Amino acid sequence: MKRQIATKVTAAITLAAMAMSAVGCGSTDAPAPEAPATDAPATTDAPAAEPAAEPAAEPAAEPAAEPAEEEGPYTVIKDADGNPIDLGGMEIIIRDWWSDPEGIAPEPTNDYEEAVADYRDWIQETYNFTIKQQGISDWGSTPEDFANYVTGGDQGENYIWVLRPDATGSALGSGLMYDLSTLDCLDFSLPKFQNNKVAENYTIGGGTYAMYAGYSEPRTGIYFNKRVLTEAGIDPESIYDMQADGTWTWQAWDDMMAQVQRDTDNDGQIDVWGLTLNEGSMTSVAVAANGGAFIGSGAEGFTYELENQKTLDALDWTVDIFTKYDQHDPEGANWDYYKEEFQSGTVAFLVEDAYEGYENGIVDQMDDECGFVMFPAPTEGAAYVNVWNNNPIAIPACYDADKAWKLAFAWNLYTEAPAGYEDYNGQFATFRKGCFDERAVDETLTMMMESEHGVIQYHGLVPNLQIGPDLVWSVTPNADVSALVEAIRDTWKQYIEDANAAFN
Repeated sequence: MKRQIATKVTAAITLAAMAMSAVGCGSTDAPAPEAPATDAPATTDAPAAEPAAEPAAEPAAEPAAEPAEEEGPYTVIKDADGNPIDLGGMEIIIRDWWSDPEGIAPEPTNDYEEAVADYRDWIQETYNFTIKQQGISDWGSTPEDFANYVTGGDQGENYIWVLRPDATGSALGSGLMYDLSTLDCLDFSLPKFQNNKVAENYTIGGGTYAMYAGYSEPRTGIYFNKRVLTEAGIDPESIYDMQADGTWTWQAWDDMMAQVQRDTDNDGQIDVWGLTLNEGSMTSVAVAANGGAFIGSGAEGFTYELENQKTLDALDWTVDIFTKYDQHDPEGANWDYYKEEFQSGTVAFLVEDAYEGYENGIVDQMDDECGFVMFPAPTEGAAYVNVWNNNPIAIPACYDADKAWKLAFAWNLYTEAPAGYEDYNGQFATFRKGCFDERAVDETLTMMMESEHGVIQYHGLVPNLQIGPDLVWSVTPNADVSALVEAIRDTWKQYIEDANAAFN
């Protein structure tokens, strides 16, 4: 099978356009980035699978001095002297926390993955470099590891870093991330960046400090245990039907949880619960679903939105749901007890990210069959939203312009689609290896990646603001939202004022 896809020459024109967008990278005199001020600690988020990349669509830079040379379906990008771009044998590592610690790529399991492997072999041979994705840090240590590495100066490695979304503000405030807008081999107007709103996500003060390629990763939704619902007299398929016709609402979900939560043996103790979850994830998506925000972003910089009425209403509703259906963790339980509880088959609904349904995720390991839908809308007909929270890709600010350019050039090629798969989303192969049923894949996960359903939250870009310990970890059963807001109001406003002064 391998090498077979390389005969698909019909993709040559599309790949030639991609190549032309990178030709302008022949220049290596990009200026060093301006480092924003202030420092900040990181908050919390969770790891996620790497999505497939989308191809570039049209040129955005000047063409090479010599015509590009086609080789099979691809186009060789040449420098001003007519030679293929030569990266000098660089050994490049895309550093994350989930890949093989030796950087050994998994064996392809389908035609698409074979084509990706073939294409990546070709770019490495053609431009004289090697590249691999390697798990070096862990999720918890990544922000500190990145900060220590950059402040220690270039030690000779060629790292492209995968960062945690919640730690972006800390890295920005410390001037740790290279300004990618100064590198002419990256054109953020191309589809593979527009599909996940790179500019909206990572641009601040006129610079773009992180990137991500391909369709945005699906994030927080609601898993439902089909057996538990059926035993409570609820048709599990009706949830998909409501999602499809726009009636999957906060009230509809509340009614279902009330119906399913009950004492099945008449001993005075609830045996089947309506809900278990990571409370922080639900709080964030509920605010977004109601049209609220913690922090906004506009022409003048960041804005304080915590006391926006839509935000407050969402927080109050969230506390009400937690109070009614989420008071059953045993005393002293770990923060992630909810995973074990849902696997036990005694809870109807789990609010969690899509990756827990991937192969070997906590939902995939269950015996019971589960469905997966988007978070409900506040009212009928309102849009369903998915909070896009992709892991940002950054180049260390301690690298000089020449190295930064070469790393960006290599990563831009690495994240292109292979010939014949220009419109293919490789994430679907990952979905189908997991526990998702057909409707979850075709309806829910598909919607989650569509631009009209994607919402960006900006609190992760504000240095010093820690959404977890500052707020969402305290949004629990019976919480007093007014008191929580009052406790952080002035502090957050100062963080915003400082960020706007530093970045604008």
